[in-house]
Amino acid sequence: MKRFIIAGTRSGCGKTTVTCAVLSALKKRGLSPAAFKCGPDYIDPMFHRKAIGVSSHNLDSFFCGRDMLLYLLDEKVGGHDVSVIEGVMGFYDGAEGSAWSVSELTQTPAVIVIDCRGMSDSIGAVMKGFLSYRSNRIAGFIFSRLPEKLIPLAQRLCSELGTEYFGCLPKCDITIESRHLGLVTADEIDDIQEKLSRLGELAEKYIRIDRLLELGDVPLPEYTAPEISGFESAPVIAVARDRAFCFIYQENIELLEKTGCTIRYFSPLEEKEVPEADGLILCGGYPELYAERLSANRSMLDSVKKCISGGMPTIAECGGFMYLHDTLVSKDGTEYHMAGVISGKAFPTDRLQRFGYITMTAGEDNLLCSAGEKIKAHEFHYWDSTSCGDGFSAEKTDGRHWECAHVSDTLYAGFPHISFCSDIRIAERFVKKCMEHRENGQDKTDSTG
Repeated sequence: MKRFIIAGTRSGCGKTTVTCAVLSALKKRGLSPAAFKCGPDYIDPMFHRKAIGVSSHNLDSFFCGRDMLLYLLDEKVGGHDVSVIEGVMGFYDGAEGSAWSVSELTQTPAVIVIDCRGMSDSIGAVMKGFLSYRSNRIAGFIFSRLPEKLIPLAQRLCSELGTEYFGCLPKCDITIESRHLGLVTADEIDDIQEKLSRLGELAEKYIRIDRLLELGDVPLPEYTAPEISGFESAPVIAVARDRAFCFIYQENIELLEKTGCTIRYFSPLEEKEVPEADGLILCGGYPELYAERLSANRSMLDSVKKCISGGMPTIAECGGFMYLHDTLVSKDGTEYHMAGVISGKAFPTDRLQRFGYITMTAGEDNLLCSAGEKIKAHEFHYWDSTSCGDGFSAEKTDGRHWECAHVSDTLYAGFPHISFCSDIRIAERFVKKCMEHRENGQDKTDSTG
């Protein structure tokens, strides 16, 4: 299986731009690449989808473990010519979820992107550090924002350090703006298709695409595939998806589909009510940016509240959790009425409130697990709540801990994001609850009565 990782020295070094440039170049050659993103990030895969026109998937070694990681990589590459895997943060950053970890577990060669702004010979010091820090599968480097006059220097440094020069991406006027989660979403960048096309042309000119394809031609290690239960007459799951609710793990959706579920997407921004369904997922995103429109769509808010109060099994993560509050406060301090399922206020802060991987222990039996069971999760949010919930105890690897999430037999609502790939039983339990809801004769979602 042809595959390689494009990782970076740090966040913001240009690895997403380089990854999209390479994907675009591969498409221009008539090849069919599959895209992946290391770690829990939602936004970079949106760029991959725009660049190549197919779904991009997350490869998260904290959530998945070796076998699930290899299964996802193997399954999603079917019909594609090559897998391009984008790293997360710096190559070694992220502990269990690092690009280095994914590289080692999947035995995939890595190419490191270095931001060369303001450096010349010091580039070599950075390269040497990454090459020697620990045992790794670094095959070489791509030099981002490198002046063309310094290309011979970069080539010489690679030769001196016994590594490979895979090309560069010179300084150019193609920019991807930042947002509080790292990047703006692909739909929000003006003329993105033109920009991605231009990036592909630059990659074809300056990056050694042929050599990358040769590099990645290595066999995939053997693994044990997970057992996924299929259900007859599986339920219909309504999933919020629009500009306000766009943070969806594609693997979660596909895993639900493998159990037999039918997915019905809907827009809390544009539509008037939740579609007919047996379960509801309100994913994360940017509801704070669309608070006025969401609040004005009273019929949808009432529909969501009726579904949940009627016992429809519901997962609401981060932005979806904020949407369920009595009130959502925008960045300018304006308060907007929301669904009123959670008694409290979601409000902005001036700093990142939670960031990183956590392990949650259930304080009581709930929609997703039994009391005492653990679920792996991830948090990243600047907004906070006057009512974060106490259904789970969250703990980081450094020992810090706090209470989080509102839970019941039919509800999970909190800031932490959950990957079903971390424990397939979570998805199976959710599906069974949705089936019970349907079989008990509850209203499916005809919220107009």
